[in-house]
Amino acid sequence: MADGGEVVLGATAEDGLRLDRKPFTGHVGVTADHGPVAGSRVAYGGRRLVVPRCEGLRTVRDFDAAAPARPAFKGIEVTPHDPRWGLPGRFRPYEADRGIRVEIADGQERGLGPGGKVPFEVDGRQHTLRVTVTDDGSLRTVLADTTSGYGSCRFRFLRPKPPAADTVSIDLTCAPLPPCAFADHFICPFPPSRNTLPFPVPAGARNLLTV
Repeated sequence: MADGGEVVLGATAEDGLRLDRKPFTGHVGVTADHGPVAGSRVAYGGRRLVVPRCEGLRTVRDFDAAAPARPAFKGIEVTPHDPRWGLPGRFRPYEADRGIRVEIADGQERGLGPGGKVPFEVDGRQHTLRVTVTDDGSLRTVLADTTSGYGSCRFRFLRPKPPAADTVSIDLTCAPLPPCAFADHFICPFPPSRNTLPFPVPAGARNLLTV
């Protein structure tokens, strides 16, 4: 359902669902889970049904601890830490009525909410990332570079801490893989226009290990 609403859960005794660790029947509105998967309210046997906020929507994700993909997971390729990729930037918010619209992995285009841009320098040249502002004041961006899709994941996420005045740390050593790198059913936003950096970024998480 739309952001701010609830997912309505309906179940009979035969469904075997548990809500807040108790058998559940009937109907109830379930708001978003914010804690670890193990603490989600809805369970089905050893599986957890998690209600996240996902790009302005309420969705339901099924986490199965016994899924075959878990033992098949080999790890994540991560670049050794290089402090030169921790870069200072300046947050420049957009006007209140302007946000960022991007294509989403489900083929739709959606707005990511209020945002702005963060200019920063690499080797004396200025570049800019388009960012959105999350509920806790931190920033979020989706970015790519010239290696994306060629030896590294096609894009990555970055979540800088809330700006101090207008100063922001663009720490590319903390750029993780998007959830859709691990499973196809995750609905990830693609990088906004002009968020592909015109140089390689050998920092942060790079790809899933295959051997």
